[in-house]
Amino acid sequence: MLMALAFASPVFAEGNIAEGKTLFTARCSSCHSVGPMAGSGFGPQLNAIAGRRAGSLKDFDYSTAMKQSGIVWDDKSLAAFIENPGKTVPGTKMRFWGISNPRKIADLLAYLDSLK
Repeated sequence: MLMALAFASPVFAEGNIAEGKTLFTARCSSCHSVGPMAGSGFGPQLNAIAGRRAGSLKDFDYSTAMKQSGIVWDDKSLAAFIENPGKTVPGTKMRFWGISNPRKIADLLAYLDSLK
């Protein structure tokens, strides 16, 4: 499954699930888990994140900023957060420099979207 995403620029990217899985493993899996046995640890688990209210999992201690952000995760909000977590949710506990490459963000989102 490929997903098309519109970013702030007029560029449209088709996400590649396999590339997204590789990126998740390299950049995200040290804090976040996915899959049938996923649970929150250093970061919240990310299964079925699309449509989830930010800060809503009961098994993770989110920052006040995340709980009060009012975000419901979708492609646009996830892309913004992945690109710059601190700008998207000032005060977030997530310590991550972000990913600025739209192609890599699209790939990562395609992978996350595949984890229903």
